[in-house]
Amino acid sequence: MVRLILLGPPGAGKGTQCKRIIDKYGAAHLSSGDILRAERTAGSALGKKAQSYMDSGALVPDDLIIDMMIAAMKKTPKGYVLDGFPRTTVQAKGLDKALANAGEKVDAIVNLVVDDSLILPRMTGRRSFPKCGAVYHVQTLKPKVEGQCDKGCGSLVQRADDKPEVVSNRLKTYHEQTSAVVGYYQKKNAVILNVDASREIDRVSEAIFQKLDSLK
Repeated sequence: MVRLILLGPPGAGKGTQCKRIIDKYGAAHLSSGDILRAERTAGSALGKKAQSYMDSGALVPDDLIIDMMIAAMKKTPKGYVLDGFPRTTVQAKGLDKALANAGEKVDAIVNLVVDDSLILPRMTGRRSFPKCGAVYHVQTLKPKVEGQCDKGCGSLVQRADDKPEVVSNRLKTYHEQTSAVVGYYQKKNAVILNVDASREIDRVSEAIFQKLDSLK
């Protein structure tokens, strides 16, 4: 069983590596955004509280998000990977307190490390066809016919959050907020597994698995 926090800048490959970790270790993928949407759809008490904030245009408070995450973590007997959470040191501190109260603990933080100079072309070059989920890259994963999905779905598009100015803003936000989470866990002497995510995808996966297996 693995209980992990997966961190890294946008474009580091968190989605891909998270899926591979889950497939290998049988853990659950816990995304704060997915859980929030699920709680709202289910009409749970937590979901209704969150909905009241969202309906008024306010941000959902950290403590409510944390309560949702803890509730989800308790339902995962084979472990979990926290994806996209915690995003700030405030959330990290709140999560630690809630985990302690629940008698839980995280085994390690997997931190994907990539330089911004590599992330910009990696993200801005992505093209996709949203309906089928296919993703390509103008340099490293070209479709058979330029600008067209290989599955015959139609013309590929660039996601709004992959445009250069948006990517730059996302990286700025990451460095201002989320990267500080790593520093927070370093001060707590938590197990942090730094992985060079600038390499080919399979090599990154191998490095992650080796580090996780060494914890056993």
